[in-house]
Parts: sequence; C-alpha cells; structure tokens
Amino acid sequence: MTLTDFQNGQLILIDKPLEWTSFQVVNKVRWLIKKQFGIKKIKVGHAGTLDPLATGLLILCTGKFTKRIETYQAQQKEYTGTFTLGATTPSYDLETEINQEFDISEITQQEILDATQQFIGKIKQKPPVFSALKKDGKRLYEYARSGEEVEVPSREVEISAFDISEIKLPEIKFRVVCSKGTYIRSLAHDFGKALNNGAYLSELRRTKIGDYDVENAMSIEEFEKKLKD
Repeated sequence: MTLTDFQNGQLILIDKPLEWTSFQVVNKVRWLIKKQFGIKKIKVGHAGTLDPLATGLLILCTGKFTKRIETYQAQQKEYTGTFTLGATTPSYDLETEINQEFDISEITQQEILDATQQFIGKIKQKPPVFSALKKDGKRLYEYARSGEEVEVPSREVEISAFDISEIKLPEIKFRVVCSKGTYIRSLAHDFGKALNNGAYLSELRRTKIGDYDVENAMSIEEFEKKLKD
C-alpha cells in the first residue's frame, strides 16, 4: 500500500491484543504509517472501542475514511466470551476485585438457558459505572475510581441473539449479537441478577462488526510486516 492509499482512505482490520486500549492500537498504527513513509501527520481513527480486557475485531479507518467511522460504529456486533457465575465486581468484569459472592449449587443448566430469553429483543440496560461514557463533562470511571456515587441512566439496546455454548460452572460460555451501545459487562451483571445470583464478565472477544469478521483481521505485528513488504 502506498502513502496515497492511506491518505485516500483504508480500512484496517486489527485483532486487538489483550490489555491494549483501543487508543493504543490507533496510536501504534498511526506511528507505523508515519515511520514507514517519513511523514508527520496521518489521520487514523477506530470505529468502536474495545475494553483493554477484551480482544478481537477493531476497525481502523485512515485518511478520508475517518469520515465513515460512524457508519461502521452503528453496525451490529457479535461477541463471544465467558461469564463467571457466583460473584460480582464493581466494574462487572475483572478490572476490579470481587465484592460479593453467591452460592451457585442450586442453579440448573435449564435455568441458565431459560434466563437468556428475557434479554432477547429491545431491552433497557444501564452502562457500567466503570465506563468511558461522560456525565457532566466527566467520564463515569473517574467518578467510580474516586468513590463518588453517580446515577447512570439506562438506555435502550437490542440483542438479536444470545446463545449459551458451554456450561462448566462457575463458567458459562456465550455468543451475543447486539446493537451499537450494548455493554456485555452489563449483560453479565444483569444475567446474574436474572438467576437471583451474581455474575461478571471474565472473557470477551469481538468476532464481527457488520459483515467484517475477526478471521480476516491482522495482528499489529502482521500489519507492520505488511507495511514493509
């Protein structure tokens, strides 16, 4: 690919590594392009944040394609991952320590399978307080980390598929297809509540955005090699 290609607009599918922020991936790709072509500036943006503890598909847009970011962000997403039953955390995932534990000995496989049904379709969901959403000009996680109480309004999201692929308690493996703005961490938390129990998200991978599949995505190392070829 030439510099002109990147300036006119390229779509780069990256398989985000664990513990990287989406912003770090954008910065790294931008730096690699600038270094390769000896330039000082190139526009690069991502179409939909993935939490540091998640892996999977991140769509990056360069040059003129950055104007299309919202189009990709609005598309349906598919995720796979693991809920851990029997405990909750304040962040609804592994970012924070367990704050409550529950007995799971009475929960049946059928109850777990049945519980998915109440989340299919349009539902009201509260985003996690440990999220990058803004309230009064401040990110929610800033309130949470400083111990401030903050009311997070619920919003409508749509879940078109919620499948349980394996149950090995306390772990439940799942696949979810959902609209923009759906928090899988919140789904984990609410799923625990639906079972009169607790749950948190222990693993997450984004596998699709619209028609784009993580199987066609590159690692950052593969992108760097491709640039040099």
